[in-house]
Amino acid sequence: MLYRKSTLEDCRIVYDLICDMENKKLPYDKFEKIYHNQNNDDHYYCLVCKQDGMVIGVLNMRFEEQLHHAERIAEILEFAVDTTHRNMGIGKEMISKSCKIAKDKGCSQIEVACNQLRKDTHRFYIREGMHNFHFKFSTQLINNDGPENILGR
Repeated sequence: MLYRKSTLEDCRIVYDLICDMENKKLPYDKFEKIYHNQNNDDHYYCLVCKQDGMVIGVLNMRFEEQLHHAERIAEILEFAVDTTHRNMGIGKEMISKSCKIAKDKGCSQIEVACNQLRKDTHRFYIREGMHNFHFKFSTQLINNDGPENILGR
């Protein structure tokens, strides 16, 4: 396995992995623009895992100074491993590498928000030593179609 920072050439496969995670097709033109902007911004780090020349995992995180911590914090924004490569220790290794990267970037903590319906993912994060100390609330600002919580649309 090779773990490295993503490149602009990885955009399409990262897109595919994240669409699979979300169980929906995102608008590629908007995704590509955001991906390129983040790829050139030191506040973001997109870690990929390659095996046999193919990207099979992605973990995208953001670094920011937060007032309520008075510290620099890392937040995992997206994290997906190809379905045929799950339960092989890749996610565990990606979490470990992301923690090291965040620490090297001066972060004192790493956080992740996860949909309440992703029970297997919750168990994974707990196994990796994370704690569920917070609730995260959200509301749609456009196309508000109610409080329903589903994976993908």
